[in-house]
Amino acid sequence: MSNTINFEIKNNIGYITLNRPEVFNSFNREMALALQGVLKNSAKNDEVRAIVLTGNGKAFCAGQDLKEVTDPDLNPGFKAILEEHYNPIIQLIRETPKPIVAAVNGVAAGAGANIALACDIVVANENAAFIQAFSKIGLIPDSAGTFFLPRLIGLQKASALAMLGDKVSAEEAEKLGMIYQVIKAENFEEEVSALAKKLAQMPTKALALTKEAFNQSLNNNLDEQLALESKFQIKAASSEDYKEGVNAFVEKRKPNFKGE
Repeated sequence: MSNTINFEIKNNIGYITLNRPEVFNSFNREMALALQGVLKNSAKNDEVRAIVLTGNGKAFCAGQDLKEVTDPDLNPGFKAILEEHYNPIIQLIRETPKPIVAAVNGVAAGAGANIALACDIVVANENAAFIQAFSKIGLIPDSAGTFFLPRLIGLQKASALAMLGDKVSAEEAEKLGMIYQVIKAENFEEEVSALAKKLAQMPTKALALTKEAFNQSLNNNLDEQLALESKFQIKAASSEDYKEGVNAFVEKRKPNFKGE
């Protein structure tokens, strides 16, 4: 595996760490393809029941490495950058049948911010910040920024942040509903691990169906979504984890979910 991505499995949690700290974990082609590979493998690995995506060093991710796009020998072109790098990453994040936590340890800018916002749960170090930096260099938000951001915080605020490129503190991001939670710097790694561990011990199939139901809700009308909920609830009710959950409730004990 490329050294641009670190990966380890611990307590059924797959920890994915963007590892180009010298350039604030900005993406080049190697790291983008490596991240896709790790996401694909994690999706298929039954040992992994939850995923944490974070960055090494001071930043979460500064977006695209502009040195790559300004070097005529390295530049893959924007068509390839979007269709081969970022779009597949966003699709894999949403299609992976396991909860993905974005643990934003520092600045998340451009594509880095929008990759974080595509995850299921976003938590941020109190010193982190989010920047839709695209307009500063004459570009538009990509990596599904125009899809998720207005759905998270509303069209007016999303338009302003995208057009003005304002820096949003972790605290403000939480108030806006952009992210789930701000975590104090000194407790960040500990609380991220505790959150991921909790997810990894939950009924994995039910969480996967919940994620897919939310995905489809973005395009469904009410009747379609009610029908989908019925279909998915029947699937969830046939799982071993449902049986365990009911038995644990009746027996007044903590359930031992196995993701089956």
